[in-house]
Amino acid sequence: MINREKIIQNYIDGYNQFDIDKMIADFDGTIVFENIQNGEVNMTLSGLKEFKDQAEEAKKYFSKREQTITLFSHSKSKTAIDIDYQAILAMDFPNGMQKGQELNLTGKSVFEFLDNKIVRLTDISK
Repeated sequence: MINREKIIQNYIDGYNQFDIDKMIADFDGTIVFENIQNGEVNMTLSGLKEFKDQAEEAKKYFSKREQTITLFSHSKSKTAIDIDYQAILAMDFPNGMQKGQELNLTGKSVFEFLDNKIVRLTDISK
């Protein structure tokens, strides 16, 4: 479980540093990513290329972003983390949020592992 925590922390560090290669260093090539907001899946990505392309695009949205892990929960092949999330928007959004606005959210990410590689990542926010 300690190894999983190190792998996840590396992903989070890469995310916070806008370092996509670091984020995906421990991803399996068949990675499946899902984003769930308010109980609805609003994004599904399949494969390393799709994930990497989306991660590169998302870098444009924020001038600063930081996920902080507040809790690890382990099960057989999965590790869930609770996170605090802070970000500053780098652009105006269609929903009315403005460039420079700060976001403060809490959420959960569930990492599924196979042979010490992340094969599925699900981000859940409210």
